[in-house]
Amino acid sequence: MNHWIVAPVVVPALFGVAIVLGTRGRLRSQRQLGLLATTALLAIAILLMVEARSGAVQVYALGAWPAPFGIVLVLDRLSAMMVLMTALVAFCSQLYAVSGPDARGANYHALFQFQLMGLCGAFLTGDVFNLFVFFEVLLIASYGLLLHGGGRDRVRAGLHYVVFNLVGSALFLIGVATIYGVTGTLNMADLAVKVAQVPEAEVSLLMSGALVLLVVFAIKAALLPVCFWLPLTYGSASAPVAALFAIMTKVGVYAIVRVYTMIFGGEAGPVANLAQPWLLPLALLTLVVGAIGALAGRRLRGLASYLVIASVGTMLIAVALGGEESLGAAFYYMAQSTFVLAALFLLVDLIASQRGATGDRLEPTGAVRQPVLLGGLFLLTAVAIAGLPPLSGFIGKVLVLRSALATPSAPWVYAAILGTSLLVLVAVSRAGSMVFWKVDEEGEKAAAISPAHGARVAAVVLLLALAVAMTAFAGPVVTFTNAIAAQVLHPADYVATVLAAKAAPATPADTHDAGGR
Repeated sequence: MNHWIVAPVVVPALFGVAIVLGTRGRLRSQRQLGLLATTALLAIAILLMVEARSGAVQVYALGAWPAPFGIVLVLDRLSAMMVLMTALVAFCSQLYAVSGPDARGANYHALFQFQLMGLCGAFLTGDVFNLFVFFEVLLIASYGLLLHGGGRDRVRAGLHYVVFNLVGSALFLIGVATIYGVTGTLNMADLAVKVAQVPEAEVSLLMSGALVLLVVFAIKAALLPVCFWLPLTYGSASAPVAALFAIMTKVGVYAIVRVYTMIFGGEAGPVANLAQPWLLPLALLTLVVGAIGALAGRRLRGLASYLVIASVGTMLIAVALGGEESLGAAFYYMAQSTFVLAALFLLVDLIASQRGATGDRLEPTGAVRQPVLLGGLFLLTAVAIAGLPPLSGFIGKVLVLRSALATPSAPWVYAAILGTSLLVLVAVSRAGSMVFWKVDEEGEKAAAISPAHGARVAAVVLLLALAVAMTAFAGPVVTFTNAIAAQVLHPADYVATVLAAKAAPATPADTHDAGGR
């Protein structure tokens, strides 16, 4: 077994415990351990991506219990990509946090590591129940991170967030219990085999459990109509936390892709393609609502939060189209939008810190201290978010549109994506104009405001550099995302590899060891 597969779960867990027990509130030590942990996670994620590129599926059976009886972690191209995305965003968020935002409350770095543990575990698990467990780990950590630094707005947002997600967790258990009651298993690979064999009398019950899970994943992904918790939550969080949260909605998108292509996909018998009739209309509406919310935003943080919702809509449109080309486009767009939106949350904080009491409100005030630097970064971010050429946002949307061209839904997809791109362009142009051009000479003087900390600027630049790199190397990246899509849509190797241990005969050495015990 490849023990590196479990490392993205174990390393953050161990460092989180070490920070709690070993630093005794010493912020400098916490920062050092936090940076070391995220750097180690990034190195591990790169290693796993290199191993997954070949397409071979690797399984880590905890306690050497074979599937479907034991807990398994599974490494394939999709899970490797998601872990690498998490590690990259986490490293940049941590780099930003250690320059000051982490000092506004206690236990930031420990909570950050436990959040990474939950995220990586959710992406690697091969079991639906353990998907629930890792969801709860990352949600509990996110509650603490959201409230970090205190304040009335964060407490109010935290209350809504906790209540909404507790409802989601209860529904998750109901859905999982229903599916287990019908099939007798929760291992994803085993479910992929057994759902097609469910007796006709129990198909309705299985379908009910699957649709309950779809609601849960829609909550996590912020899909309409259960997306309205996100703007208040993300808009109230501190900048590095909001940047990390940019990857959190992708857990819901990932779960929809994994469960409704492998388990309830085209070979699931009477429940085949269960989610497809629901996904496309909801994704189209989510995109429209996100774009309108961004256009109506009165604060930069609110603008960024609604753009997260719009990006989820675009991704799930591509997922709902159902083809290999469209799913590959979804993965490309997912990666570039995650990096750009994480950068936007950090950049908004830099801009707000140089606008005095006005902060991120879209109203005239004095000029920012560093208009060329921050204005240039905002322009680059706006171009990528709006989907203008030549950056990766444009490439991602073109890929989605091209994949929709031959489908009956093409007119709706084209109208939604092109129309909302115009709305987003107007929204970010309005925001940039208000911040950098409509300067009130009577506002707070920039000379009295400190310039941006070098580490904070570096974190933003690194995230935007990733989006630029996805533009410069679009050919190889698209080839890889299409390979991910092919592996996801044809899960026979995944299923066979995970279940192989069940049918593997015992070796003589195994028999001898068992007899000795």
